[in-house]
Amino acid sequence: MNSQTRCECKKQVRLMGSSFEFIIVEEPEAGYALIETAIEEVKRIETLLTEFSSTSQISQINQAAGMDSVSVDEEVYAIIKRCNEISNLTQGAFDITAVALRKLYNFKGQHFVWPDEDQIKNALNSVGHHLIDLSKSNAVFLKKSGMHIAFGAIGKGYAADCVKKILKERGVENAVINASGDLTAWGNRLDGSRWKIGIADPDKPSNILAWLPIQNSSVATSGDYEQFVERNGIRYSHTIDPKTGHPVKGIKSVTIFGPSAELCDALATAVTIMGVTVGLYFLDQLPNIQGIIINDRNKIFTSRYLNWNNGEHHE
Repeated sequence: MNSQTRCECKKQVRLMGSSFEFIIVEEPEAGYALIETAIEEVKRIETLLTEFSSTSQISQINQAAGMDSVSVDEEVYAIIKRCNEISNLTQGAFDITAVALRKLYNFKGQHFVWPDEDQIKNALNSVGHHLIDLSKSNAVFLKKSGMHIAFGAIGKGYAADCVKKILKERGVENAVINASGDLTAWGNRLDGSRWKIGIADPDKPSNILAWLPIQNSSVATSGDYEQFVERNGIRYSHTIDPKTGHPVKGIKSVTIFGPSAELCDALATAVTIMGVTVGLYFLDQLPNIQGIIINDRNKIFTSRYLNWNNGEHHE
């Protein structure tokens, strides 16, 4: 195909409560048609995984918590199973049942009220990936009433992976899907150069600390850029530790690089909860996964195989 007829076709749209950007290197007519295909796929996943529609399978699972199992599509069952596997891998730092805890902390509200320990203890009774029963094929049972699952820490990454699969099946060789920082990219830009991901300054998100070139890779960032609270001089993230019920402190930002946007999305949350020391040790055990952690003093830590000084990572 003659590169003169191609362009970087771009579109930004709000999906899954977030800003999505699609970039496809293609002839304009074909490229923008493919972007519409990508948008429809994200909408499908949003409908599938939403907890806010009473008719969705996720809502039905939540409504039946403690009472009965719910039959679900194979795709829903598979993603919940993968979530449980990631929970096991991270020793519970990632957990889709932590919704009851997040409801206690209104980080977006004008008047933040810290929940008391009894409230936290009560909510913890409804949290734990081990309470998700997947023993029946394509059926999900939440063992305790009051349990609730949600996919805020993995859904956008999953959507990016699904869009990538569809676009590659349609012959797209160069593209980026960016779901508010949960990003997957393959191939190159129109001029042949690599796509680049910017690592934002946690204190000034509009400032970029460094640009890292990526190729055939996914990236996800978990940060307290917009949602945090200060208490007794300590800055707490909106990310809640599902084991203690308390907001995380000590880390401002975690960025994960890896082959799958879904996995990067989940691990960014998990490493935020683990903290710098445990998080770095954990990342160094994983094949093809690298990360950058910025602590609450703006010190930058990188996993073993990421070359931060040269502004790039090894794939």
